[in-house]
Order: sequence, then structure tokens, then C-alpha cells
Amino acid sequence: MPHITIVGLGPGDPDLLTRAAWDALSAASDVYLRTNQHPVVTALPAHLVVHSFDAEYARADEFADVYAEITRQVISLGSRPEGVVYAVPGDPAIGEATTWLIRAAAGEANIPVRVIHGVSFVEPACLALGLDPLEQDGLQVLDAMVAASSHVPPFDTSRPALLAQCYSRALASDVKLTLLHSFPETHPVTVLRAAAGGPSEASLATIPLFELDHSTAYDHLTTLYVPPAGPQASFNRLQEIVAHLRAPDGCPWDREQTVQTLRKDLLEEIYELVEALDEDDDVKMAEELGDAALLLTMIAQIGAEEERFQWPQVMTQIVEKLIRRHPHVFGDVEVASVDEVLSNWAAIKDVERGVESGERPVSPFDSVPRALPALMLAGKYQSRLARAGLEPSLDGANPLGRQLWDLVTEAKAGGMDAETALREVCEQVAAHVDAR
Repeated sequence: MPHITIVGLGPGDPDLLTRAAWDALSAASDVYLRTNQHPVVTALPAHLVVHSFDAEYARADEFADVYAEITRQVISLGSRPEGVVYAVPGDPAIGEATTWLIRAAAGEANIPVRVIHGVSFVEPACLALGLDPLEQDGLQVLDAMVAASSHVPPFDTSRPALLAQCYSRALASDVKLTLLHSFPETHPVTVLRAAAGGPSEASLATIPLFELDHSTAYDHLTTLYVPPAGPQASFNRLQEIVAHLRAPDGCPWDREQTVQTLRKDLLEEIYELVEALDEDDDVKMAEELGDAALLLTMIAQIGAEEERFQWPQVMTQIVEKLIRRHPHVFGDVEVASVDEVLSNWAAIKDVERGVESGERPVSPFDSVPRALPALMLAGKYQSRLARAGLEPSLDGANPLGRQLWDLVTEAKAGGMDAETALREVCEQVAAHVDAR
């Protein structure tokens, strides 16, 4: 009957192949390997007809496509009456993305899946690196392809990480680009190859991140060890600190705050951040971003304590909104200009607000915060009116206010922002006075 057996080949030493794995391989007529770049392959039972999916790594344009195609083929093979034996390096449940993809697809196809465990790469890698994963504040284990296909490191940068199966220089280069988003170019990275292959095969070298793709000595037994960027260098650490400050053994001032009392502080920090942006001061921008993040995290912590909302809810809403409003990036919508992007954005917002369904009256000023500075508010209103093809009614407006409105119109026609223009003049005046 159809079935899939996923066998773990261990970390490289044939002596570490388990008895269960050997029995399953001995009973099979052929085996499909995710990769034949593994020392155990030469020690497999002699009668086995060996196939591999190595060609998929060179054929696919995107890393995710490799595992998707392997999964498709394994499901097809497993649907045969004789089923299929599919073998992977290490343990099928550790750092092996195809295991989970195959199990999910097999479940939908009603194909039974048996997993035969093996010694993973984690144990020998940790021994070679001299670290105990239970004493490392949560060692993280990922496939190098997952890191390479991300724009930012897909792990907590304040905790150590093992990136497995960095099989080529090209993959190492993509991993490097991802890590450079959050780590300095001189951050040490350890390249570990064949940790369980014996003294003659094992190699370990620690190099600066920028040199990660300078070597060609990569294969499927290569693991990268990325030490933490720093014990405080993550958003999770900020959340922990804020929660501690709000706890009974925390700070009396922090415990007294509410979402309302923090309103003034948030506005002040945002204005200080804007000042840092105006000054184009990198050090100050980083500091002020941290201060703003602190207050946002504090508000979210209070929301969680009062059972009003939690960070996962906040993150889910904004992530889903960004994906929903960028169908030209995350979907199949094609756009030819920024104007089309803005038009699509406005239409999507109308759907979200129930405007098209008639659930609520249409207002061009929907979602414009009325607490904005007046010049900025006028600019927003003028943009919304223009988009809706409406003319403002200024009858009865005070003369000075009308002149300011017209100046905002003039600024927009000239491609300027009135709020920014006036702020720049104020800064110029201040600098002149301070220099006296």
C-alpha cells in the first residue's frame, strides 16, 4: 500500500547510523536521498538502487522551490503501491524542512508516513563548538536556506543560532547578506564542516562575517554557528525588561502608568525622533527610536495586563495589513507606477472600512488623525480632497487661516511639505540666534 518512510542518515559517521535506519534501508530495493553528498551514502546496503534530488538545488531559481519540488516528487513516489524510502542527513525532525512539508502534504493525500530517527548534526556540532545548548539561553536551529531566503535574520539575534546545510558558496553569500542586516560585518561566525566525520574530515574555523563567502569549501555537512549579537540586542529582551518593570518587584513609577498617562510621553519622544531625523544624526536616531520603542512596548504591556490586547495581536494586524495592501508585492497584481500603488492602496482601505459595501458613510478624511499639527493636517485634507475630486468650502473661514490653507496648497504644488518647510525656517532662525 502507499506509504512514505523518512530515514535519518545521521551526522556523517556510518557507525552512527541507527539499527532501525539500517533495517529499513536493508529491506528496501531503492532509496531516494535528499542529497548524496553525505559520507554514509558509500556505506549503504550494497543492493540498494540510490537516487538523489541534488539536481533540484541547481535547477531551482528560489531556495523555497527546492524543498517544494522534492516534496512533490516524494508524495508522487509514496503514492505508489510499493511506497518510497526517503533518506535525509542527520535526524528527520531536526533542521529538515522537507520532513514537515512531506508530512503535511501526505496528510492531505492520506498517505501514511513513518519517521525513523537518526543522530542529528546538533550533538556533534555542539561538542565541536564546546557549547551545551541547554546552557546557551536557547540555542536556535535553522536551515541555512531559510536564513538565505529571508530579508532579515529569521531568529532572535540575542541568542545563538546554528544554520545547517550551508551547501554552497552561493548559499553562504545569501546567508551573509541576510545576517548583515542585523550583525556588524566583523561579527564572528564559525564554519563547521563534518563535525561527526572523524578528525581527518572535521574542520572548524571562525571568521568575520564579511568573509563568509570568500571560501568555496562548502557542502551539505557544513554548519554555521552565529553567536549572539549581544545579550540585550533583541526586541524580546526589551519586552522582558518592560514586563519586569511593570511586575510587583519592578519600578513603582512604571507600575503606575496607564495608556493615557503615556500619551504625553509618546508624543514627546516622537517629536524628539523627528528632530533626530531632521538633523540626520545616526546616533541620535538610534537612541530616539529606542525611546519610542520603549513607550510602544510599555503600552502593549499594559494592554496585555488589562486583557485588552497582546503583542501577537498587534503584530498580526499590521503584518496582515501590509500584505493585504501590497498585492503587487505579495500577490499577482501588476502596477506600472507609484500612482497605481496609491490608487490600489486607497481602494483596499475602502474595502477594509466597509465603504464599498455601504456599511458606513464615505468621508475623504477617514483615518486622518485630527490631532496632527495644523499644517500637516491641512496637507492631508488637501490630498484627500484632490483624490476624491472635491473642492473645499472656505466660506466664513478666518482670513489668516485661509491664507495658511492657501500657502499649504502652494507648497504642495511646488512639491514641498509646508510643515517641513516652516520647521526648516525655524531651525535656521534658531541656529542664527544660537551662533550670536
